[in-house]
Amino acid sequence: MKRLAILALFAACAAGAARAEITDRSAAGFEVTERISVTAPPGKVWDRLMRIDRWWSPEHTWSHDAKNLYFDPSGCFCERLKDGAVRHMTIVYTDGATQLRMFGALGPLQTTGASGHLAVTLKPAGAGTDVVMTYDVGGYARGGLSEIYASPVDRVLGEQLARLKKSVETGKPE
Repeated sequence: MKRLAILALFAACAAGAARAEITDRSAAGFEVTERISVTAPPGKVWDRLMRIDRWWSPEHTWSHDAKNLYFDPSGCFCERLKDGAVRHMTIVYTDGATQLRMFGALGPLQTTGASGHLAVTLKPAGAGTDVVMTYDVGGYARGGLSEIYASPVDRVLGEQLARLKKSVETGKPE
């Protein structure tokens, strides 16, 4: 009985976590894929996805304040800084409801010769939504793009997707 209770607790904890994995890696780059199920309809998930300032971790911003993150009408995933700005990525496609595709380099990848394509797809799943985030990164980085960056990128994007889920379901990302 005690063993079943422990397994049930583990399963409950795992259910809230993003399923993340490095799905490909080579000398030329890597791909990470994050998956999570959200207990909300796709429209609600989409609305929150587009309010990145409400769920992205401030620890993974240059200003250390997620309130400075925004998507603008020109397609910029940008961040306001005290004396400037950062263009993290550029939106290259959106259908306004289930698909968001962006191109660029996140975080320290901006200091390398690498860039990538990040795709977020929402699919209805019963009363909820399955969210899949894939980031394909290619180019050059001293020491090896995949060797140095694949695992940290996978971890950070998994964290962001878990924060999106919690933000949609509870109103707060933490």
